[in-house]
Amino acid sequence: MDDNTIVCRCEDITLKELRDLIKEGYTTLDEIKRALRLGMGPCQGNICLDIAAREICKMTDKTMEEIKMPRKRPPVLGIKMGELAGDQDEK
Repeated sequence: MDDNTIVCRCEDITLKELRDLIKEGYTTLDEIKRALRLGMGPCQGNICLDIAAREICKMTDKTMEEIKMPRKRPPVLGIKMGELAGDQDEK
């Protein structure tokens, strides 16, 4: 793949950015996630985390079994300011 290939559409992260980070020594998905926000968009990494894991394997001596996938968290929903202020209709 070309360096300009987008690996994370939600966060607009290129393959070059990912490779540069791995070269700097970031070799776990959690480290990469914190540095680039990879996998933190609306899709929660359904595509990009797998691509990143394969790239880590390609650039290091790790196997796919050694790569630990980050834990998925449920999406957080917004709350209205009125609910925070206690200004809600009681039924």
